[in-house]
Amino acid sequence: MKSRPEIEVSAPAGSYEALSAAIRAGADSVYFGVGRLNMRARAAANFTIEDLAKIAGICRRHKINSYLTLNTIVYDTELTEMEKICRAAKNANVSAVIASDISVIEYAKSLGLPVHVSVQANVCNVRSLKFYAHYADAIIPARELSLRQVSAMTEAIAKEKLTGPGGKPLKLELFAHGALCVAVSGLCQMSLAVYNHSANRGSCYQNCRRRYKVTDAESGAELEIDNHFVMSPKDICTLPVLDRILDAGVSILKIEGRGRGPEYVNTVVSAYRQTVDDWLEGKFSRETSEARTEELRKVFNRGFWVGGHYLGDKLEAWSGVNGSVSPVIKVHLGKVTKYFPKIGIAEVELLAGELKVGDEILITGNTTGALNVKITELREGDPGTPCTSAPKGAIVSFPAPRKVRQNDAVYILRQREFGDTPPPDTTN
Repeated sequence: MKSRPEIEVSAPAGSYEALSAAIRAGADSVYFGVGRLNMRARAAANFTIEDLAKIAGICRRHKINSYLTLNTIVYDTELTEMEKICRAAKNANVSAVIASDISVIEYAKSLGLPVHVSVQANVCNVRSLKFYAHYADAIIPARELSLRQVSAMTEAIAKEKLTGPGGKPLKLELFAHGALCVAVSGLCQMSLAVYNHSANRGSCYQNCRRRYKVTDAESGAELEIDNHFVMSPKDICTLPVLDRILDAGVSILKIEGRGRGPEYVNTVVSAYRQTVDDWLEGKFSRETSEARTEELRKVFNRGFWVGGHYLGDKLEAWSGVNGSVSPVIKVHLGKVTKYFPKIGIAEVELLAGELKVGDEILITGNTTGALNVKITELREGDPGTPCTSAPKGAIVSFPAPRKVRQNDAVYILRQREFGDTPPPDTTN
């Protein structure tokens, strides 16, 4: 078998729970934002500048890279804030900053802070690669490129020996999974025009994710566009064709979703990491990757557009919904009160509903990440009376496959029923 490169799976971290979930799922890097100057400033519960050292430290202990998104456009009045964030990132030993504004890119380079060029820079050709190679170690090209175009870029990198400032071969990073924007590489002005909140400033109001009517300006007659949310694409999913993506020479696979929960991060990162490992070992299987794709449907998604623009398909894969089409929903159930490590038992207070044997629950927490537990045995009260079900308000205990922590949130996972309507999504 020919030598294969190292492939990095980069996970979204919009919270400490998601960060822990990414690490436990096998991510090679995480990306996150602080404050206002990132493209998920509104959608995610962003970290603060004071969190940088802690996050970078957690990543170093687990031997993964930490990438700070500082990828909005930046105004003159924000240059001081931008510089402060870059200096804090440098002092915290953050692995790299993801940026598109040349003011950020140049300042980060002046500090010796590695740069990854954001998809918002809309890099579409080899000449752009050569320009940004003066500043960046990795580049995320436009999402609208075909795999043939991506392959041409990786071939040019090898042929012309393009390197970043660190002297290593330039890397290409590709969005492999998650939400797509109808605009070119996310450069949309709809939210700014309607609400004076710019998508390019991390404050998108998701106008594109709604249903619209067409009105005849002369007669006033209205036509409701049924079945199609005509500006809301399905999520991209490359898992079934990941061999073709990796054969194109991509070095980093980016999982979208800094506004998503830890269960999403855990499920998606695990599936991609396992499939990448299969490819590296020469064992990629279409059947296995498609089976893993079915698992991805159980967490947040708007339906999947397999391969997306990379395979040269037309953008005709519209979501048909505002929020998720996952058949599984999570409902808040309670919180963890204790964990008994010697016997592997979790104790939970049922604050919002009943629990019974056979149920599947999700436990999330800053250190726990995301843990799915199938209830095979249940006890109620102290010392613990065996039971098959326990009512709201009860204290229950059950086996847990690994450690959970006091005050971790507990959700019950249910199949979506007819009439269940997911809340509108605001996280792209």
